Amino acid sequence: MASSRAVPCPHCGALVAWSSENRFRPFCSERCKMVDLGAWLTEQHAIPGEPVEGAPEAAAPATPADGQR
Repeated sequence: MASSRAVPCPHCGALVAWSSENRFRPFCSERCKMVDLGAWLTEQHAIPGEPVEGAPEAAAPATPADGQR
């Protein structure tokens, strides 16, 4: 059986075994995974690129049609 290699956790930097047994890979824990997800959802992380013409800056929240829920 091959040994797994160690990689740094993207959030905290702790060394993590890169193997199928680590259900949080590449993160060291569920906490680091959720903190990272939260940073993406609050747009603290973003993939750089050019703005798209005609695209709204922020999506308007979806509202139900008159009287529908």
